[in-house]
Amino acid sequence: MDITTPALLFPAISLLLLAYTNRFLTLAQLIRQLAADKAPDTILIARQIPGLKRRITQIKYMQTFGVISFLFCALSMLAIFADYGELGKVLFGASISTLAVSLVLSLFEVIISTEALSVVVEDLEARTPPPN
Repeated sequence: MDITTPALLFPAISLLLLAYTNRFLTLAQLIRQLAADKAPDTILIARQIPGLKRRITQIKYMQTFGVISFLFCALSMLAIFADYGELGKVLFGASISTLAVSLVLSLFEVIISTEALSVVVEDLEARTPPPN
């Protein structure tokens, strides 16, 4: 394995971390909007709070494992550059493993997010009169 192998993973991890940051910023904006609402639907908000808390935690762990993956990838390239090929392979394996954990956590966050949307859709259905 040469230095270009882990180098290929570098931009992918960077883009993934950017996507995670965008998810976090969108979630933060949503929470701030709910907090600033002058006439909140307290029942709807109460149903959303557990999911919002879970999503915040999930995104934190997604980002943590993504950053660890990025770090292992960089250390892998450094080890290969310094002629520690076996260490570089181990670090690259660790990088891919932590990236996989991050992606699985991302999948769970998407599931939580779609459950939250279901709550909003249910509320819309309850407030909308049935068609004639």
